[in-house]
Amino acid sequence: MSTAEVDTEKGSTTVIESSDSQKTISSRRMSKEDQAIVEVERDAPEVQQDEVPLYNPHIDVSGVDEKALLRKMDWQLVPWLSFLFLLSFLDRTSVGNAKLYGIEQALHINDTQYLIALTVFFIPYAFFEVPSNIVLKRLKPSFWLSFLMLGWGVIMTIQGLVHNYGGLLIIRWLLGAFEAGLFPGVTYYLSCWYKRQEFGFRTAVFFSAATIAGAFGGLLAAGLSQLAGVGGKGGWAWIFIIEGLVTIVAGVLSFFIIQDFPDTARFLTEEERTFVVRRLQADGQVSATGEKLKWQYVWQALIDWKTWLGMALYMGNEGPLYAIALFMPSIIDQLGYSATPANLLTVPVYVLACFVTCLVSWLADRYGGRGWWNIGCMLVGGTGFIILIASRNAALSYFGVYLAACGVYPCVPNVIAWMSNNLEGSYKRAVSLGMIISWGNLNGAVSSNVYRAQDAPWYTLGHGILLIYIGISLICSTTFIILFARENRKRERGERDEVIKGVNEDRDDLVCNGVFASVEEARREKGDTWSGFRYRW
Repeated sequence: MSTAEVDTEKGSTTVIESSDSQKTISSRRMSKEDQAIVEVERDAPEVQQDEVPLYNPHIDVSGVDEKALLRKMDWQLVPWLSFLFLLSFLDRTSVGNAKLYGIEQALHINDTQYLIALTVFFIPYAFFEVPSNIVLKRLKPSFWLSFLMLGWGVIMTIQGLVHNYGGLLIIRWLLGAFEAGLFPGVTYYLSCWYKRQEFGFRTAVFFSAATIAGAFGGLLAAGLSQLAGVGGKGGWAWIFIIEGLVTIVAGVLSFFIIQDFPDTARFLTEEERTFVVRRLQADGQVSATGEKLKWQYVWQALIDWKTWLGMALYMGNEGPLYAIALFMPSIIDQLGYSATPANLLTVPVYVLACFVTCLVSWLADRYGGRGWWNIGCMLVGGTGFIILIASRNAALSYFGVYLAACGVYPCVPNVIAWMSNNLEGSYKRAVSLGMIISWGNLNGAVSSNVYRAQDAPWYTLGHGILLIYIGISLICSTTFIILFARENRKRERGERDEVIKGVNEDRDDLVCNGVFASVEEARREKGDTWSGFRYRW
């Protein structure tokens, strides 16, 4: 008996030979016809690979339609989660719209104090993301994500009632603390449902809610500003109050709508739950059947070079994104447009960025090469910021905003999918993604201060700083591609092979790679450092 694992990025196939007692691993090139056969076998959830026990072996899944099941999962999971992220992004960035409707004047704060209020949000937002992901894994997503949302909805509503600078600082800090767990939690949560080549597009659809929030936020702010004077509150206050109340309602509904993990999902039959878990196992996710918390998994995430390089890469993407989200209305406003037209002119920018984000992720899922897609998009974004630096024409600068947004926005879900695809082990993935996302979000504190009032209307310094961020992203993407390729070659040469008892115990030179009772134990304990795992770039 033999099973096979295909490296779709490189077109090579790793064949895993086995006998009834033991298995050995060897690699060889196969013809395209053989690879096609292996791919079909690999994608069948019934196939048992590398001694991984078949999940629910007594359940017959032959009657499950995989395409229909995927559609069922998509409709149940993605739309509502996307709506929650839309509210999250709307709530955190609406302060940029509120600025145009008098929040500084009403609270008697200057530009420096306003920037500090923006910065305060990102400190707890970054700090609580890793702990939140661990709690999410230990508790039910349906409870934890709903609780967080309900909490920040209440805080958001109170933000519209503050009357001084101190109150604004406290509310922004609390808002960051409650919102911290949603984005890393949902990205990790979706990775527990979908295969690697399916995960990227779903993440992009979920993340594209941020671009929709940008577009909708401008329209909503323009409408809610008309409530100025009602109840003695300014238009800026009603933006916070109405958005907060909507978030509270959504948080309550989430307790009943959000599902937990595949093996306990209420909307699936027992056969469908079994099918989902088996297809994840067939995709190499050995932790799909559940994984007990061991601190060694947390430690693996902390010492993994991919985590630290991924933090730098994501930082290069998030810095420009937050700057665009927070300051696009102000940038356009300083080009000669008043508050409401400036907000409305952000709408087509976000709509196009949403389309490009989904398109890039779909193409990356289909054809691979996420690292190259990230480099290409960042070059487009960098071109936009160069135009913004050099231009002294409002129309040309507005075109530069389009390029900047359409280059930066697709990179965020693309990088999240890229990192998730190259991390195995549910706790390790949760911690690594939490660290990557939290460090990237912490750089939102920097982004909150790059567009200073004294630099208006062209904000040359701010655009230049964001160009540096883009340079960091380009360097890190290139480094990942080189290191992934180098590591895969070492594994193909057998330099990372483990010692399997009863198989190759005489290989003293491989003891440094670990000694295990079986291939299954090696896979489960080592995750993506297992010799049979292949990185995708």
